[in-house]
Amino acid sequence: MDKARNGIPAGELPSSLTWRKSSRSGPNGGNCVELAELPQGDIAVRNSRFPEGPALVYTVAEIRALVEGAKDGEFDDLIA
Repeated sequence: MDKARNGIPAGELPSSLTWRKSSRSGPNGGNCVELAELPQGDIAVRNSRFPEGPALVYTVAEIRALVEGAKDGEFDDLIA
């Protein structure tokens, strides 16, 4: 597989991917995003309600910045 592009239908990504979601997501799978490590090392993100829909592709550095910012509370105002 060539390098995945942003907006690629998640169904076109390798079927061997292991999609993961937060344990804080609801039990019905309707309110979460899922992440998977791609063979080239990037990370794909998809909407769990539309698992065949478009996936966004980020570098590890981009995901790290998001996660660390969330841990620091930088996005708390978005869910207040």
